[in-house]
Formats: sequence, structure tokens, C-alpha cells
Amino acid sequence: MTEVSIPAPRTREAPAAQRDVRLAPRPPTGRRLRPGPTSARALALGPLLLLVGWTGGSAVGLIDPATLSPPWTVVTTFGELAADGRLQSNLLTSLQRSVAGLVLGVGAGVGLALLAGLTRTGEAIIDGPVQVKRAVPTLALIPLAIIWFGIGEQMKIIVIATSVLIPVYVNTHAALRGVDARYVELAETVGLSRLRFVRQVALPGALPGFFVGLRLAVTVSWTALVVVEQVNATSGIGYLMTQARTYGQTEIIIAGLVVYAVFGLVGDTAVRAIERSALSWRRTLGS
Repeated sequence: MTEVSIPAPRTREAPAAQRDVRLAPRPPTGRRLRPGPTSARALALGPLLLLVGWTGGSAVGLIDPATLSPPWTVVTTFGELAADGRLQSNLLTSLQRSVAGLVLGVGAGVGLALLAGLTRTGEAIIDGPVQVKRAVPTLALIPLAIIWFGIGEQMKIIVIATSVLIPVYVNTHAALRGVDARYVELAETVGLSRLRFVRQVALPGALPGFFVGLRLAVTVSWTALVVVEQVNATSGIGYLMTQARTYGQTEIIIAGLVVYAVFGLVGDTAVRAIERSALSWRRTLGS
């Protein structure tokens, strides 16, 4: 019997053009992998959810009013404090202390960061003491600050300034030390003077780190303000909260915390807006 071989079926090969089409990468879809810039509405989402939870818990009785006053009581307290003028006067005092300490601390932090970041001698002298201060909490310095500067406004502003100095110095110094070495070599090649190098290379390169430190500094200024205004103070939001604690007025304490939170959030939002404007040339996920 003769064997009959059946040839294997031949597959038709696609034309070269069709193969190229199949192998070509897919066109990008409308999905974005990078997050867009954060809007003010998105930043307010977290506090809004917290407020909703607080209101709902107080309405259904899950939160004891003696422990945490409901939001409507806090709103009424705000109106009463504003009506008798206590809110405005104490708020103005707190703002003056916070702004004065913030300006002094930021100026000192930037100056020390430039000295330590651009010179080896400056780093050897400055960096160690700043790191020591970084490890010491603000509250621990209060007794010594009272002995040195008394219990007046000078002590409060100096404590705030020394607290603000740390995040500004650390982040600006790190950004200065992290400037790309290729830019330094290019500046040496074109013969830039020391001053022009600082102005055209070092400072622009350190701006991102400076703004990170500035955002932290705004928050730290209010945190330090809470501490100093509860130590031998006769005015300010912290003093108002201390007096309320004596009489068990939790609604005034919550009102003071809301003031601190609002001004901290507003300050951080303002710094972020300035940062986006000043660093518009950077291409990052946030931009």
C-alpha cells in the first residue's frame, strides 16, 4: 500500500505593511499617568470631610459636648468673641508675633544656609550647632529663654524665629549642596565670578528646597506660637485658650484651634501659589 503524504497547510503571511501596523506601539489613550496641579478645591476636601464627620458625630450624640463642643456652638462662640472684640485683639497680637518670628527665622535660615552650603568653613562652623538645635524641642528652650530674655514679646519672637530657622536652613542647605556638579563646571569654564555664580546658579538651584523649607516654616511658626502664648502671656489666641481651659470652656479652645488651623492652611496655600509662580520653569509632576 502506497503511503500518501499530506502536505502541512501553509499559513498565509501578512503583508509587511500589516506586520508593521501590528508591531507598532499603540497610540496613547486619554488616560494621564501624571497628576495635574492640585487645586484649592482639592486641598479643602480633607478639612471638609473632617468637618462633616464632626458635625454628624455631634448631631447623633456620638461625641460628648463636654469633651468636644459641636460645630454650631463653636460658631456661636466665634460670634460672641467677635462681638466683644476679644477675637480681633488677640488675633492681631498672634499675627504680629507669628509674622515677626517667621520673617526673622526665614532670613536667618537662608543666610546660614548660604554660608554653610557655599563654603567649607561655614559648614564646619554652622551646621553642627544648627543640627543640635534641631534635636532640641522648642518647649525645652522655654525656661532658658525666659531667663535670658524675660517673659515679654522679645522672648516669644526669638523662640518662634529659632524654631522657623531649622526647616528653612535644612532644606535650603540640602538643595545648595545638591546643585548639579556639571553646572559648577560650566560656571568655571565660562569664568563666572563668585557673586554671579551664587546669583545665577546656586540660588536658582536652591529655590525648590527653599520653598519646601518655607512651607514647613509657616506651619512651625504657628506651632511655636501655641507654645509661647501659653507661657506667661497676657494676650493672643494661646492666652485665650489657656484662660478657657481654666474654666472648662471647650468651645473657646476649639475656636482657637480652628484659628490656628485656618491661618496655617492659608499660609501654606499662599506659599504653594508663590512656589508655582516662581518655579514655573520646572517640569515636574506637580506642574
